[in-house]
Amino acid sequence: MRAIVYETGGDASVLRLVDRPVPEPGPGEVLVRVAVSGVNPTDWKSRRQDPPAGWQIPGQDGAGVIEAVGAGVDREIGERVWVWEAAWQRPWGTAAEYTVVPVRQAVPLGDASFDLGASLGIPFLTAHRCLTAGEYVPDRLHPGALADHTVLVQGGAGAVGNAAIQLARWADATVITTVSSPEKANLAASAGASFVIDYREQDVVEEVRRFAPDGVHTIVEVSAARNVAADVQVLRRGGAVCVYADDGGGEVTLPIRPLMAPNARWQFVLVYTAPTAAKAQAVRDVAAAVAQGGVRVGEEAGLPLHHHSLAATAAAHRAVENSVVGKVLVTTTE
Repeated sequence: MRAIVYETGGDASVLRLVDRPVPEPGPGEVLVRVAVSGVNPTDWKSRRQDPPAGWQIPGQDGAGVIEAVGAGVDREIGERVWVWEAAWQRPWGTAAEYTVVPVRQAVPLGDASFDLGASLGIPFLTAHRCLTAGEYVPDRLHPGALADHTVLVQGGAGAVGNAAIQLARWADATVITTVSSPEKANLAASAGASFVIDYREQDVVEEVRRFAPDGVHTIVEVSAARNVAADVQVLRRGGAVCVYADDGGGEVTLPIRPLMAPNARWQFVLVYTAPTAAKAQAVRDVAAAVAQGGVRVGEEAGLPLHHHSLAATAAAHRAVENSVVGKVLVTTTE
């Protein structure tokens, strides 16, 4: 099979297209013929380090078809699936014609597109955790679950921000989001945001308070160091700020008294090490959202797609590293 491999850490030039034997699924595993691989920031960040196994196929997310199953696995050959965390502590990522994963990490995709399937894993599971980690929010999402909640998504044009908007709207939340340009505002609105704030032109606190006088229940936060002052002022009693990235600074200083009085929570989120039960629930809920048509991809869904060939995976990594707006995908077929 054709696969992208790196053997030493470094910039995107360490990625090489090679021929490798098709892996055999072990007990409890499935072999997936990958159609589309999704590229996430953690892919290029991991690529900077030497791989523990001495080689690594990158790519946590993907979508394709089950080609073979290992012992003890009761799944249909030919089933269309989406894959999550394929390369987490394993060398078999999705930037290849085939990958092998534990059966729980190959989720039925139904008739949804492979582009959608390859876009789900890291962004949507991260967004789900952010939307359910607070003390006064449900631990699972479904239509109506957030009907009486207001969510602020800081950075609504990014992949996780887009996922958070879509999942929150699917669960019937009121969603406020911030963006940095009119173009990104259009994308956030297409994703389903109820109110969009251009933080370069508008006062975020004033605008959020206008839309949500009592404050917001949950903040999905991409840049805590930059946004902390605003977050403190717009969080309602018992609310949670869920931080999933460190854009804009790696340290944040919190005012104690203004957060103590409302019993506020600051929750840090890394999907790979999230609690097992929470991640399993996220997979179930995201799969339900897909089955119900509650989530989409493409510019009409606020998430422009950028396709690259398998041979151009290095260019795909560079696009994500350079913060291209939208979702970067790698197709494995010529």
